[in-house]
Amino acid sequence: MAATPAPVLIAGGGPVGITAGLLLARFGVPSVVLEAQPAHAPVGSRAICMQRDALDVLARVGCAAPIVAEGVTWTLGRTYYRETELLQITFPERGRSAFPPFVNIPQSSTERRLWARAADEPLVALRTGHRVVGLEQDDAGVTVRVSTAGGIEDIFGSHLLACDGARSTVRKLLVLGFEGHSYDDQFLIADIRTDLGFAAERRFFFDPAWNPGRQVLVHPQPDSVWRIDWQVPGDFDLERERASGALDQRVRAVVGDRPYEVVWVSAYRFHQRLAPTFRAGRVLLAGDAAHLMSPFGARGLNSGIHDAENAAWKLAFVRRGWAGDALLASYDTERRAAARENLRVTGETMRFLVPRDAEEARRRRAVLERALTDPAARRLVDSGRLAEPFWYLDSPLTTPWGDPDAFPREPGVARPVVPGVLCPDGPCAVPARPDVVRLRQLFGSGFVVLAPTTADVANLEAACRAAVRAPVDVYALEAIDQLGGLASALETGRRTAYVVRPDGHLAARLDGPDPRALTLSLRRAVGDPGGLPDGP
Repeated sequence: MAATPAPVLIAGGGPVGITAGLLLARFGVPSVVLEAQPAHAPVGSRAICMQRDALDVLARVGCAAPIVAEGVTWTLGRTYYRETELLQITFPERGRSAFPPFVNIPQSSTERRLWARAADEPLVALRTGHRVVGLEQDDAGVTVRVSTAGGIEDIFGSHLLACDGARSTVRKLLVLGFEGHSYDDQFLIADIRTDLGFAAERRFFFDPAWNPGRQVLVHPQPDSVWRIDWQVPGDFDLERERASGALDQRVRAVVGDRPYEVVWVSAYRFHQRLAPTFRAGRVLLAGDAAHLMSPFGARGLNSGIHDAENAAWKLAFVRRGWAGDALLASYDTERRAAARENLRVTGETMRFLVPRDAEEARRRRAVLERALTDPAARRLVDSGRLAEPFWYLDSPLTTPWGDPDAFPREPGVARPVVPGVLCPDGPCAVPARPDVVRLRQLFGSGFVVLAPTTADVANLEAACRAAVRAPVDVYALEAIDQLGGLASALETGRRTAYVVRPDGHLAARLDGPDPRALTLSLRRAVGDPGGLPDGP
C-alpha cells in the first residue's frame, strides 16, 4: 500500500490560509490548517473591499458567487475637502469580467464562507486550537510544534505556508525581520447599521468640520451597515471614548439624527512593513505575515489572496514532481515585487493622508486648496489608489516580449497585454466544456496555451508533452472565440499564441504558433529553461 503523502501545513486560518488550502486541493494536494484560536468566530468588517481579480481566485474555490451575492457593489467614490466635493471616481460596468470592479463585504463573512467550503473539502484538514510554538525543517520536510488543549504535538508536512498574520509566530521563529514603520495616529473603525440617505458609494472626507485636521472614510456594507473610519490622535482611548459619550457624538456627526446601531468597533494603527524574504527553505510567508500596508486602496487582503494562489500552484507543481526548486524560489521574487509596489503606492497615499513633517503638511494643504477651483490639482489628491493585480514582467518565469521600459507602471492605468500581466477575460465557448462561458474559467489547474487556429493545436500539444511534465491544455482561439471578444481583449494578431500560467498570468506571447518557441517558454515558466525532462 502506498504511503499517504505528507500534507502542506498552513499556519493561520484567515482568508489567505484557507484560500491556499482550497487551491492546493484543486491539484490533489492535502493540507492541514493550524488555527491558533480554539474556535473560528471571526468578527468585524476589517478588510471589506474585494477586487474583481481576487474574486476570480475565489471563484476557483467556489466562493466568489455567494460573496458577490451577499456583498455590496459600488461604482462611485466621492472625495471631499471639508464640505466641498472635489472629485469623483467611477468604474465602468462589468464589461468582459464576470465580477464588478469592487464588492464590499465584511471580512468575517468572507472567512465564514471559506471555512464552510473548506469543511466540505476532504483534502483540507481544519484544526482549531493549534497554536504554532516551534518548527524545524530539513531536506525531508517541516515539523511544526503546536500547543493544543491536550498538550504539545508535532505535525509533519512537506512544506509550511505561514499565513498567521501581522504578528506571525512563524516569521519570528525563522528570525526574520519586519522592516518598515508604524504611524503615530490611530484609526477608529466602526460598523454602523443605519440609513445614511444616499446610495452605496464610497465617501472620503479631508479635514471635515467634525474631524478637523484629519480624515474620515465611509464605505457601504451589506444589511444596511456602513463602515466608518476616523483618523484619530495617537493617544486615542476607545473605552474612554465610549464612556464619555464622545463615540456617539462622532457617529452623530455622520448619521445625523437617524437611529443607528453599533455592530462592531475597533481602533488600531496602520503599518508599512515587509519581510526580508518570503521564503526560507520549505517555509513560505503570505499575506500579513509577509507584508503590512495601509488599507487605503484595499491592497492588503486582495494582495494576500494573490499570494495564496501564487504559492499554491507552485507548491503543487513541486509536490507533483512537475517542477523543481527554482519554481518555488520564484514565489519570493514575484510576490515580494508585488508587495514592494503595493507599499510604494500606499506609502505615497499615507504621506498625503498623514504628512510626516511641516513641509509635507503645507504641500498637502496647498493641493487641497488648489483643488477647490483647479481641476488639474484634483489629480494630485490621493485618498487611496485602488487595488489591482501585479505584473510579473521581471520574473524569471516570464518570456520577455517588447520593451519593458515602455510598460506603464502608474497605479490605475490600463496595462498592455504582454507577458507577466494577468490575462484579460472574455466570453468563450468550449464544446467539451458546456460549463465554461468565459476565458478565465479555463485557468487554475495547469498551463493553458491559446493557439491561433484549430490546425495549430495538434503540433502544439505534442510540443507541450515533450517540454514539461505539468498538465497543459491547448485551445484554438478561432474555435472558442465565437463572439469575437477574446481577440479584442487579448490585443491579438492573426498568428499570435499565448502561454497562460495556472494563476492566469501570461507566461509568454508568441508571434506565431512555433513549437520550439512554445517549448522554451513552457520550460522557463516552470523554472527550468535548460534541458528536457526525462519523461512525459
